[in-house]
Amino acid sequence: MISFLVKRLFWMVLTLWIVFTVSFFLMRAVPGGPFDGERKLEPEIEANILRRYHLDEPLWQQYGRELWNVVWGDLGYSFKLSDYRVNKVIAEGLPVSLALGILALAFALALGLVAGITSAVHRGSVADVALMSLATIGIALPSFVVAGLAIMLFVFLIPLFPAAGWGSFQQLVLPALCLGAPYAADVARISRTSMLDVLSQDHIRTARAKGLSPLRVVWGHALPGALLPVVSYLGPATAYVLTGSLVIEQIFAIPGLGSHFVQAALDRDYTLAMGCVLLYTVILFVMNMLVDLSYSFLDPRVELD
Repeated sequence: MISFLVKRLFWMVLTLWIVFTVSFFLMRAVPGGPFDGERKLEPEIEANILRRYHLDEPLWQQYGRELWNVVWGDLGYSFKLSDYRVNKVIAEGLPVSLALGILALAFALALGLVAGITSAVHRGSVADVALMSLATIGIALPSFVVAGLAIMLFVFLIPLFPAAGWGSFQQLVLPALCLGAPYAADVARISRTSMLDVLSQDHIRTARAKGLSPLRVVWGHALPGALLPVVSYLGPATAYVLTGSLVIEQIFAIPGLGSHFVQAALDRDYTLAMGCVLLYTVILFVMNMLVDLSYSFLDPRVELD
């Protein structure tokens, strides 16, 4: 276990350095800069601004300075949000995106697993066809379409939730449902396929031959093995939920990190964009590591390398 964690830590540090290097030079290779606009600044003002953010230095010197600051956990000041450090922007926006993403994943897991297992157990039935048809529709529909339909249904026709805003659990439920709907559809299809494969294996036939009830066979013997592909999917899905929540955050006026990420790219806010990229890299790496660790708990035959 310790050797596994040490190896993963080494590869995470190496990956972060590569991501930092590629992102640093790509952002500066794009024409224009963070202080270019329709209105041309006076040369003296522009020179002072560039000196303030060390953009007047040679590129290699900027790279070394920013890399050194990142190593010590200092992501610098945002170029566009006045007097705001990137660390503070992330500290304020990340908990909001995490709350939205965790609830969306919980919804996706609960609905997706129930739908997928039900379809697998009742393969070929009307319930199977109906559930998989809904899953296909859920995958095909964009999140903004799902959000629009949900607002019309649960805000105007059946006024159960507020249309937008942030601050209460009730304001979180509807955007989380809209964000989690495509992932619930994916989980349903993955869990159905996996469950069908597990139900055809020898140990399941042995359990049935012993006279165990169908419920105990499914939940006690088949489910742990069927969860492995779902767990594999949840690793990158967690990062995708955080990075892909921009549309939902915009529709429901949620002050999450996704809007900062996209706006930083549009504004060429180098430091804020870099901070978001590194953060999402860490989240993706950590989630994949947790997926590997969960394998050893779900299936004792799996050995960590």
